[in-house]
Order: sequence, then structure tokens, then C-alpha cells
Amino acid sequence: MQGDIKEPRFDNQKPAPKPKPMEYNTGQRPDIEISDQDLEAPEAKRSILKSPHKHFKRFWNFWLGLNRLERSALVLGILLIIGAGTLGYIYFLRPDPAPPVVHAAAKPKPKPPTTVPSPLTGLPIDPALAKRPVTGIMIENSVYARPQSGLQDAGVVYEAVAEGGITRFMSLFQDAQPQYIGPVRSLRPYYIDFAAPFQASIVHVGGSPDALGEVRSGNYRDLDQFFNSGAFSRVSTRAAPHNVYTSFAKLDSLNQAKGFTSSLYTTWPRKADKKIAVPTAKTIDLAISGPDFYVHYDYDAASNSYMRSEGGAPHMELVSADDKTGVRLHPKTVIALVMAYSIAGDGQHSIYQDNGSGTAYIFQDGGATVGTWEKTDTASQISFKDDKGLPIKLNAGQVWLTLVGGSNKVTYKP
Repeated sequence: MQGDIKEPRFDNQKPAPKPKPMEYNTGQRPDIEISDQDLEAPEAKRSILKSPHKHFKRFWNFWLGLNRLERSALVLGILLIIGAGTLGYIYFLRPDPAPPVVHAAAKPKPKPPTTVPSPLTGLPIDPALAKRPVTGIMIENSVYARPQSGLQDAGVVYEAVAEGGITRFMSLFQDAQPQYIGPVRSLRPYYIDFAAPFQASIVHVGGSPDALGEVRSGNYRDLDQFFNSGAFSRVSTRAAPHNVYTSFAKLDSLNQAKGFTSSLYTTWPRKADKKIAVPTAKTIDLAISGPDFYVHYDYDAASNSYMRSEGGAPHMELVSADDKTGVRLHPKTVIALVMAYSIAGDGQHSIYQDNGSGTAYIFQDGGATVGTWEKTDTASQISFKDDKGLPIKLNAGQVWLTLVGGSNKVTYKP
């Protein structure tokens, strides 16, 4: 018989139950039915929810089935895969790191200069020294006053005849502060004309009637020993009136007490040394007065300065009261100013026409420049110009200016 073939049925076989519809619960696998008993079972029995130990057991059985060589190969392969993946990520997949943020460095504050040119000498000095007041000191030059002290530290020295053919110096100081200066002597009107353009305090022991009337007018910084005796002392090694000395320890205090704390003035133009190959003025002679006061200079190429002599002997000075040997004066630049000279009506005191113009001989670097000097009035600074009317620049260092009555008083030789 043909027909459908039916599977045999056994009486004790129950029909298969119909499957229940699938239920989904948040956090549960949809293909596993979980009973309430399972949900209430202890954590250790609910392995169906957390079953990493099954995977570990499978891996462990697999691991135990490998021999040593296979295990090593497997570990090495895993490490190679991890390394290759890491390198690939680093070189191909990882984004380039952001460039580092560079913050603009703050501009450093400019440091104050360590040195500045001295307004008085042009030499490099501490900036604080350039702000000091200028002090002009009258220093005697009679044969009884020699050797003097303090002149070598002066930035500028003016030399003129005070009376009776005896010369005297107006020495100007700013940055230098010698502590033994003298002998200090009296004032004359033309020395005021030298000091005034530098707004200098004028240190002196009295003076001629004309000079005292002018310096006490209130227009100048008068430091007369007669009214400021505490800033002066008399040494026992000299006879009066050649024994009055002072120091900048005392003069600084005196300037400060009177409010003379700085000086404003027109400086001379300066230049660097430039020695000429063949000196044209190796010796200089200035016949300022009689033989005891004749001035002579010998050019020293090594120091590019001029060794000073007067009265036929080297002009020496003592740097302290205990100095027994002394040092020779040697200015950097020597200037001879030709000025009309005469004797006052008293037949004693000198008169110089220091306002106006005249011939100037400037000696420096081993050579001589013949130019002109110009000075408008007492307060104006003296200036120097060459034959083309251009300013003459002076070497940095001490400048020594000597007033002579005529060009015939100046001679120099190569």
C-alpha cells in the first residue's frame, strides 16, 4: 500500500510540549530561560549569568593538551601579534600629537649700563659717579707749595698767573675723589669764569676783592674756607699760608649740606686715542711766566700722554701725607690758550680776556692742531674749532689748559 509513512508511535511516548514564546529581559540573554529559582540562587550557582570560568576551563584544557614547543610557539605568536598591532597603531593609526604650545618669552628688562662716559673726562665710569657735582679747587703753585696733592685726579686743570708771575691752578673734579688735596689758596675772577660753565662748587681760601665780590653774589656755589672751616685743615709740614688742605670726605659732606648734589654743563666732544705714526710734537714748551714756572712736556708714546715738567724739573705730586716719592703728572691732552694778558691797576693781580676768542694749540696723540677757542660769556663753555670751523674732539682723559699771553709763548718740536 502506498501512502504516507507514519513514524511509529509508542504508547509510553508523550507528545513534545509546545515551545513557549521567547521572553526578553533587560540584561539577559534571549536564548536562555531563567527560572525564579535561578534568580534567587546564590551568586556562586548563577554561573549562567557569569560564566568566564567555563571559557577559562576550555582554554586550560586546550593549554594542557599542548606540548612545551607548541606552548612556546603560541606565546610567541601572541606577543608578535600584539607588538605588530601596537607598532601599526603608533605609525599608521595614531593621530599626530598636537604641537607643543610655545609661549613667547617675556622680553627681559634692559639692564642699566655698567659704565658711562664721564661728562668731565670721557673715561668710562660707574653711572652713579657721573651724577656727582663738579667741584673746582684752587691749588697753589708757588715754589713753597710744591709738590702739591690731588692734581693727578682732576679731570680738567686750568693754569694761569695769579699774581707776581706766580701761577695757580683751578682743578675740576667729578668722578674722582682724592682724600689729600692742597695747598688750597685764594680766588681770582678769571678762575670763576673757568668754573662757572661746569656749574662747579668753588673751593678757595679767600680771594682778591673783585673775585670775592663776584663769587659771593649768589650766582655761584661758593665754598670759601673762611665760612666753612670744618671742611679744611692745616698740616704741620708746611708753613702758612701754604698749608691748607682738604679732602672729598669733607667736601662731599659740605656740598651735600648746601644742596649741591649734581652739575649740569656742556661737555667737550671726545674721541678714542689715535696716535700718529710719526709724532710732530714730541716736546712742548710754554713760557707762561718766569723760569720757575716755565712749562715743559715730553710726549710718551707708550701711554699716549705728556710728562709734565715745570721750573726745569719733573712736576711731581704727593698722593698722601706720608708719600715720600710722589708721582709725575701726565695729562692726556695739553691745550695752550692764547689770551690777552695784563696787570690790574694795583700793579699786582692779573687780568685775562677769557671771554671772546683766540688761538688755541691742542696737543694730543703726538701731534699739534692749531685752531681757535671761543667763549661767549662767563656762563658759557669754552669750545675749540679747527681751521675749517669744525669742533675739535679731545682724547678721553685729563685735559690741562694753560693760558699764555701770545703765540710766541708756545713752541713745540717733533
